[in-house]
Amino acid sequence: MHVPDGFINAPVSAAAGAVAAGAVAVSLRGARRELDERTAPLAGLVAAFIFAVQMLNFPVAAGTSGHLLGGALAAILVGPYTGVLCVSVVLLMQGILFADGGLTALGVNITNMAVVTTVVAYAVFRGLVKVLPRKRRSVTVSAFVAALLSVPAAALAFTLFYAVGGTTDVPIGQVLTAMVGVHVLIGIGEAAITALTVGAVIAVRPDLVHGARGLTAPLKLRVNGELVDAPAAEPVAAPATARSPRKILLAGLATSLLLAGVVSFYASASPDGLEKVAADKGIDAKAEEHAAADSPLADYGVEGITNGRLSGGLAGVIGVGVTVVAGTGVFWAVRRRRSGEPPSATSVPDVRENV
Repeated sequence: MHVPDGFINAPVSAAAGAVAAGAVAVSLRGARRELDERTAPLAGLVAAFIFAVQMLNFPVAAGTSGHLLGGALAAILVGPYTGVLCVSVVLLMQGILFADGGLTALGVNITNMAVVTTVVAYAVFRGLVKVLPRKRRSVTVSAFVAALLSVPAAALAFTLFYAVGGTTDVPIGQVLTAMVGVHVLIGIGEAAITALTVGAVIAVRPDLVHGARGLTAPLKLRVNGELVDAPAAEPVAAPATARSPRKILLAGLATSLLLAGVVSFYASASPDGLEKVAADKGIDAKAEEHAAADSPLADYGVEGITNGRLSGGLAGVIGVGVTVVAGTGVFWAVRRRRSGEPPSATSVPDVRENV
Protein backbone atom coordinates (compact mmCIF):
# COMPACT_ATOMS: atom_id res chain seq x y z
CA MET A 1 0.00 0.00 0.00
CA HIS A 2 2.94 2.31 -0.62
CA VAL A 3 1.42 5.46 -2.12
CA PRO A 4 3.59 6.88 -4.95
CA ASP A 5 4.17 10.55 -5.69
CA GLY A 6 1.37 12.15 -7.67
CA PHE A 7 -1.63 10.24 -6.26
CA ILE A 8 -2.37 12.90 -3.62
CA ASN A 9 -1.98 16.63 -4.24
CA ALA A 10 0.67 18.77 -2.56
CA PRO A 11 -1.49 20.54 0.09
CA VAL A 12 -2.96 17.28 1.40
CA SER A 13 0.43 15.56 1.25
CA ALA A 14 1.89 18.41 3.30
CA ALA A 15 -0.94 18.15 5.83
CA ALA A 16 -0.40 14.40 6.06
CA GLY A 17 3.28 15.08 6.61
CA ALA A 18 2.45 17.32 9.54
CA VAL A 19 0.15 14.67 11.01
CA ALA A 20 2.83 12.02 10.57
CA ALA A 21 5.50 14.23 12.15
CA GLY A 22 3.25 14.87 15.13
CA ALA A 23 2.51 11.16 15.51
CA VAL A 24 6.22 10.30 15.37
CA ALA A 25 7.01 12.99 17.97
CA VAL A 26 4.34 11.62 20.32
CA SER A 27 5.60 8.09 19.70
CA LEU A 28 9.17 9.06 20.53
CA ARG A 29 7.98 10.23 23.95
CA GLY A 30 5.72 7.25 24.49
CA ALA A 31 8.39 4.76 23.44
CA ARG A 32 10.54 5.84 26.39
CA ARG A 33 8.04 4.09 28.67
CA GLU A 34 7.92 0.96 26.52
CA LEU A 35 11.61 0.31 25.87
CA ASP A 36 14.14 -1.26 28.21
CA GLU A 37 17.56 -2.79 27.76
CA ARG A 38 16.06 -5.98 26.32
CA THR A 39 13.26 -4.63 24.17
CA ALA A 40 15.28 -1.84 22.52
CA PRO A 41 17.27 -4.28 20.36
CA LEU A 42 14.10 -6.34 19.85
CA ALA A 43 12.39 -3.26 18.40
CA GLY A 44 15.21 -2.85 15.88
CA LEU A 45 14.79 -6.49 14.91
CA VAL A 46 11.02 -6.06 14.55
CA ALA A 47 11.60 -3.22 12.07
CA ALA A 48 14.04 -5.39 10.08
CA PHE A 49 11.62 -8.33 10.13
CA ILE A 50 8.79 -6.14 8.83
CA PHE A 51 11.08 -4.91 6.05
CA ALA A 52 11.91 -8.49 5.10
CA VAL A 53 8.33 -9.78 5.16
CA GLN A 54 7.08 -6.81 3.15
CA MET A 55 9.22 -8.15 0.30
CA LEU A 56 7.10 -11.33 0.27
CA ASN A 57 4.04 -10.42 -1.77
CA PHE A 58 1.42 -13.18 -1.60
CA PRO A 59 -1.41 -13.69 -4.13
CA VAL A 60 -4.88 -12.72 -2.92
CA ALA A 61 -6.95 -12.65 -6.12
CA ALA A 62 -6.52 -12.97 -9.86
CA GLY A 63 -3.67 -10.66 -10.81
CA THR A 64 -3.43 -9.06 -7.35
CA SER A 65 -1.06 -9.56 -4.44
CA GLY A 66 -0.63 -8.25 -0.94
CA HIS A 67 2.10 -7.87 1.63
CA LEU A 68 2.43 -7.33 5.36
CA LEU A 69 1.86 -3.80 6.62
CA GLY A 70 3.24 -4.64 10.05
CA GLY A 71 1.53 -2.16 12.35
CA ALA A 72 -0.34 -4.81 14.32
CA LEU A 73 2.71 -7.05 14.63
CA ALA A 74 4.93 -4.23 15.85
CA ALA A 75 2.38 -2.87 18.32
CA ILE A 76 1.77 -6.25 19.94
CA LEU A 77 5.44 -7.23 20.14
CA VAL A 78 7.01 -3.96 21.29
CA GLY A 79 4.15 -1.59 22.13
CA PRO A 80 2.00 0.88 20.14
CA TYR A 81 4.33 3.88 20.38
CA THR A 82 7.39 1.85 19.48
CA GLY A 83 5.32 0.11 16.81
CA VAL A 84 4.64 3.41 15.04
CA LEU A 85 8.38 4.10 15.05
CA CYS A 86 9.22 0.61 13.74
CA VAL A 87 6.99 0.92 10.69
CA SER A 88 8.07 4.54 10.14
CA VAL A 89 11.74 3.48 10.03
CA VAL A 90 10.86 0.79 7.46
CA LEU A 91 8.95 3.26 5.28
CA LEU A 92 11.78 5.78 5.46
CA MET A 93 14.37 3.19 4.40
CA GLN A 94 12.13 1.96 1.59
CA GLY A 95 11.44 5.43 0.28
CA ILE A 96 15.00 6.72 0.34
CA LEU A 97 16.97 3.63 -0.66
CA PHE A 98 14.57 1.48 -2.67
CA ALA A 99 12.28 4.06 -4.33
CA ASP A 100 9.27 2.33 -2.79
CA GLY A 101 6.61 4.82 -1.75
CA GLY A 102 6.86 8.44 -2.83
CA LEU A 103 8.96 10.89 -0.86
CA THR A 104 6.31 13.61 -1.11
CA ALA A 105 3.80 10.93 -0.05
CA LEU A 106 5.88 9.84 2.95
CA GLY A 107 3.49 11.56 5.35
CA VAL A 108 0.52 9.79 3.75
CA ASN A 109 2.29 6.44 3.96
CA ILE A 110 3.35 6.87 7.58
CA THR A 111 -0.16 7.94 8.54
CA ASN A 112 -1.81 5.04 6.69
CA MET A 113 0.65 2.22 7.27
CA ALA A 114 2.25 3.13 10.61
CA VAL A 115 -0.22 5.24 12.59
CA VAL A 116 -3.64 3.95 11.49
CA THR A 117 -2.69 0.27 11.49
CA THR A 118 -0.99 0.50 14.87
CA VAL A 119 -3.72 2.49 16.60
CA VAL A 120 -6.58 0.37 15.23
CA ALA A 121 -4.80 -2.93 15.81
CA TYR A 122 -3.71 -2.17 19.36
CA ALA A 123 -7.15 -0.84 20.35
CA VAL A 124 -8.81 -4.02 19.03
CA PHE A 125 -6.13 -6.21 20.58
CA ARG A 126 -6.42 -4.67 24.06
CA GLY A 127 -10.20 -4.87 23.93
CA LEU A 128 -10.12 -8.57 23.08
CA VAL A 129 -7.51 -9.64 25.63
CA LYS A 130 -9.59 -8.01 28.35
CA VAL A 131 -12.63 -10.18 27.63
CA LEU A 132 -11.00 -13.44 26.51
CA PRO A 133 -9.58 -16.01 28.95
CA ARG A 134 -6.18 -15.03 30.31
CA LYS A 135 -4.19 -17.53 28.25
CA ARG A 136 -1.46 -17.42 25.65
CA ARG A 137 -3.91 -18.64 23.05
CA SER A 138 -6.05 -15.56 23.65
CA VAL A 139 -3.10 -13.31 22.81
CA THR A 140 -2.63 -15.10 19.48
CA VAL A 141 -6.34 -14.98 18.63
CA SER A 142 -6.51 -11.30 19.53
CA ALA A 143 -3.46 -10.62 17.38
CA PHE A 144 -5.13 -12.34 14.42
CA VAL A 145 -8.33 -10.28 14.66
CA ALA A 146 -6.47 -7.02 15.31
CA ALA A 147 -4.22 -7.49 12.29
CA LEU A 148 -7.15 -8.49 10.09
CA LEU A 149 -9.03 -5.27 10.87
CA SER A 150 -6.00 -3.00 10.65
CA VAL A 151 -5.50 -3.51 6.91
CA PRO A 152 -8.94 -2.39 5.64
CA ALA A 153 -8.68 0.47 8.16
CA ALA A 154 -5.54 1.63 6.34
CA ALA A 155 -7.33 1.23 3.01
CA LEU A 156 -10.16 3.40 4.34
CA ALA A 157 -7.62 6.02 5.46
CA PHE A 158 -6.12 6.13 1.96
CA THR A 159 -9.62 6.53 0.52
CA LEU A 160 -10.21 9.52 2.78
CA PHE A 161 -6.92 11.09 1.67
CA TYR A 162 -7.91 10.51 -1.94
CA ALA A 163 -11.39 11.99 -1.39
CA VAL A 164 -9.81 15.21 -0.11
CA GLY A 165 -6.71 15.47 -2.27
CA GLY A 166 -6.82 12.95 -5.11
CA THR A 167 -5.21 14.18 -8.33
CA THR A 168 -7.61 12.28 -10.61
CA ASP A 169 -11.37 12.38 -10.94
CA VAL A 170 -12.51 8.90 -9.93
CA PRO A 171 -15.81 8.46 -8.06
CA ILE A 172 -14.98 8.01 -4.41
CA GLY A 173 -17.51 5.20 -4.06
CA GLN A 174 -15.62 3.12 -6.60
CA VAL A 175 -12.31 3.78 -4.84
CA LEU A 176 -13.76 2.87 -1.45
CA THR A 177 -15.34 -0.37 -2.64
CA ALA A 178 -12.27 -1.52 -4.53
CA MET A 179 -9.73 -0.55 -1.84
CA VAL A 180 -11.58 -2.00 1.14
CA GLY A 181 -12.65 -5.11 -0.78
CA VAL A 182 -9.18 -6.18 -1.86
CA HIS A 183 -7.57 -5.19 1.44
CA VAL A 184 -9.97 -7.34 3.44
CA LEU A 185 -8.42 -10.27 1.57
CA ILE A 186 -4.92 -8.93 2.18
CA GLY A 187 -5.87 -8.56 5.83
CA ILE A 188 -6.31 -12.33 6.09
CA GLY A 189 -2.68 -12.82 5.08
CA GLU A 190 -1.61 -10.05 7.46
CA ALA A 191 -3.54 -11.72 10.27
CA ALA A 192 -1.99 -15.13 9.63
CA ILE A 193 1.58 -13.75 9.55
CA THR A 194 0.99 -11.67 12.67
CA ALA A 195 -0.60 -14.47 14.68
CA LEU A 196 2.08 -16.99 13.71
CA THR A 197 4.89 -14.59 14.58
CA VAL A 198 3.39 -13.49 17.90
CA GLY A 199 2.63 -17.10 18.78
CA ALA A 200 6.19 -18.16 17.98
CA VAL A 201 7.70 -15.47 20.22
CA ILE A 202 5.26 -16.18 23.06
CA ALA A 203 6.17 -19.86 22.90
CA VAL A 204 9.82 -19.16 23.73
CA ARG A 205 9.95 -15.72 25.37
CA PRO A 206 6.51 -14.49 26.51
CA ASP A 207 8.21 -11.87 28.67
CA LEU A 208 9.37 -10.06 25.52
CA VAL A 209 5.86 -9.66 24.07
CA HIS A 210 4.52 -6.26 25.08
CA GLY A 211 0.91 -7.25 24.46
CA ALA A 212 1.21 -10.25 26.80
CA ARG A 213 2.38 -8.26 29.80
CA GLY A 214 0.13 -8.23 32.83
CA LEU A 215 -1.98 -11.17 31.66
CA THR A 216 -0.79 -13.63 34.30
CA ALA A 217 -3.76 -14.70 36.41
CA PRO A 218 -3.03 -15.05 40.16
CA LEU A 219 -2.72 -18.58 41.46
CA LYS A 220 -5.80 -19.61 43.46
CA LEU A 221 -5.94 -21.93 46.45
CA ARG A 222 -9.07 -23.52 47.91
CA VAL A 223 -9.27 -22.80 51.65
CA ASN A 224 -12.32 -23.96 53.62
CA GLY A 225 -14.24 -24.33 50.38
CA GLU A 226 -13.39 -20.85 49.07
CA LEU A 227 -10.87 -19.76 46.41
CA VAL A 228 -8.31 -17.27 47.65
CA ASP A 229 -5.19 -15.76 46.11
CA ALA A 230 -2.07 -17.75 46.86
CA PRO A 231 0.69 -15.83 48.68
CA ALA A 232 3.31 -14.40 46.37
CA ALA A 233 6.40 -16.54 46.05
CA GLU A 234 9.76 -15.17 47.04
CA PRO A 235 11.65 -13.98 43.96
CA VAL A 236 14.42 -16.33 42.91
CA ALA A 237 17.54 -14.74 41.53
CA ALA A 238 18.44 -16.03 38.08
CA PRO A 239 21.67 -15.70 36.18
CA ALA A 240 21.79 -12.61 33.98
CA THR A 241 22.22 -14.80 30.92
CA ALA A 242 19.03 -16.73 31.70
CA ARG A 243 16.84 -13.87 30.53
CA SER A 244 19.08 -12.56 27.80
CA PRO A 245 17.21 -12.04 24.50
CA ARG A 246 20.37 -12.82 22.51
CA LYS A 247 19.17 -16.17 21.17
CA ILE A 248 15.84 -14.88 19.94
CA LEU A 249 17.49 -11.80 18.45
CA LEU A 250 19.97 -13.92 16.50
CA ALA A 251 17.22 -16.29 15.37
CA GLY A 252 15.04 -13.38 14.29
CA LEU A 253 17.86 -11.72 12.40
CA ALA A 254 18.75 -14.97 10.63
CA THR A 255 15.10 -15.45 9.68
CA SER A 256 14.84 -11.91 8.34
CA LEU A 257 17.97 -12.33 6.22
CA LEU A 258 16.71 -15.65 4.88
CA LEU A 259 13.31 -14.20 3.97
CA ALA A 260 14.73 -11.08 2.31
CA GLY A 261 17.74 -12.72 0.71
CA VAL A 262 16.28 -16.00 -0.54
CA VAL A 263 12.53 -16.43 -0.09
CA SER A 264 11.73 -13.01 -1.58
CA PHE A 265 12.76 -14.32 -5.01
CA TYR A 266 9.64 -16.51 -4.98
CA ALA A 267 7.23 -13.73 -3.99
CA SER A 268 4.26 -12.92 -6.23
CA ALA A 269 5.09 -10.55 -9.08
CA SER A 270 1.47 -9.32 -9.35
CA PRO A 271 0.75 -5.71 -8.39
CA ASP A 272 -0.33 -5.18 -4.80
CA GLY A 273 -3.80 -4.04 -3.81
CA LEU A 274 -3.24 -0.31 -4.22
CA GLU A 275 -1.34 -0.71 -7.49
CA LYS A 276 -4.10 -2.90 -8.91
CA VAL A 277 -6.91 -0.57 -7.87
CA ALA A 278 -4.97 2.46 -9.14
CA ALA A 279 -4.42 0.85 -12.53
CA ASP A 280 -8.00 -0.40 -12.86
CA LYS A 281 -9.67 2.85 -11.76
CA GLY A 282 -7.21 5.35 -13.26
CA ILE A 283 -5.94 6.72 -9.96
CA ASP A 284 -2.38 6.48 -11.29
CA ALA A 285 -2.98 8.76 -14.29
CA LYS A 286 -0.85 11.52 -12.74
CA ALA A 287 1.69 9.36 -10.93
CA GLU A 288 5.18 10.88 -10.88
CA GLU A 289 8.58 9.28 -11.18
CA HIS A 290 10.17 8.61 -7.82
CA ALA A 291 12.80 11.13 -6.75
CA ALA A 292 15.11 8.24 -5.82
CA ALA A 293 14.50 6.29 -9.03
CA ASP A 294 18.23 6.40 -9.81
CA SER A 295 19.17 4.88 -6.44
CA PRO A 296 21.54 1.90 -6.82
CA LEU A 297 18.98 -0.14 -4.86
CA ALA A 298 15.83 1.09 -6.64
CA ASP A 299 13.10 -1.53 -7.13
CA TYR A 300 14.87 -3.89 -4.71
CA GLY A 301 17.78 -4.72 -6.98
CA VAL A 302 21.46 -3.87 -6.91
CA GLU A 303 22.61 -1.73 -9.82
CA GLY A 304 25.15 -3.46 -12.02
CA ILE A 305 24.21 -7.02 -11.05
CA THR A 306 22.40 -8.67 -13.96
CA ASN A 307 21.42 -11.91 -12.22
CA GLY A 308 17.93 -11.23 -10.93
CA ARG A 309 18.07 -13.70 -8.07
CA LEU A 310 21.42 -12.42 -6.82
CA SER A 311 20.50 -8.76 -7.32
CA GLY A 312 17.20 -9.02 -5.45
CA GLY A 313 18.61 -11.19 -2.69
CA LEU A 314 21.55 -8.89 -2.08
CA ALA A 315 19.26 -5.86 -2.02
CA GLY A 316 17.07 -7.60 0.53
CA VAL A 317 20.04 -8.43 2.75
CA ILE A 318 21.28 -4.84 2.53
CA GLY A 319 17.81 -3.58 3.39
CA VAL A 320 17.55 -5.81 6.45
CA GLY A 321 21.01 -4.73 7.61
CA VAL A 322 20.38 -1.02 7.14
CA THR A 323 16.96 -1.22 8.79
CA VAL A 324 18.14 -3.15 11.85
CA VAL A 325 21.06 -0.75 12.35
CA ALA A 326 18.92 2.37 11.88
CA GLY A 327 16.07 1.03 13.99
CA THR A 328 18.26 -0.20 16.82
CA GLY A 329 20.12 3.12 16.85
CA VAL A 330 16.86 5.06 17.14
CA PHE A 331 15.48 2.83 19.87
CA TRP A 332 18.66 2.82 21.94
CA ALA A 333 18.75 6.61 21.70
CA VAL A 334 15.15 6.76 22.91
CA ARG A 335 15.93 4.27 25.66
CA ARG A 336 18.87 6.35 26.93
CA ARG A 337 16.59 9.37 27.28
CA ARG A 338 14.30 7.44 29.58
CA SER A 339 14.53 8.91 33.06
CA GLY A 340 13.51 7.95 36.54
CA GLU A 341 14.25 4.23 36.26
CA PRO A 342 17.53 2.32 36.25
CA PRO A 343 17.99 -0.01 33.27
CA SER A 344 17.85 -3.14 35.41
CA ALA A 345 14.61 -2.22 37.18
CA THR A 346 12.22 -3.33 34.46
CA SER A 347 10.38 -6.48 35.40
CA VAL A 348 8.00 -8.26 33.04
CA PRO A 349 5.69 -11.06 34.10
CA ASP A 350 5.31 -14.20 32.02
CA VAL A 351 2.03 -15.28 30.47
CA ARG A 352 1.02 -18.71 31.75
CA GLU A 353 -1.77 -21.09 30.82
CA ASN A 354 -4.57 -21.48 33.35
CA VAL A 355 -5.01 -25.07 34.42
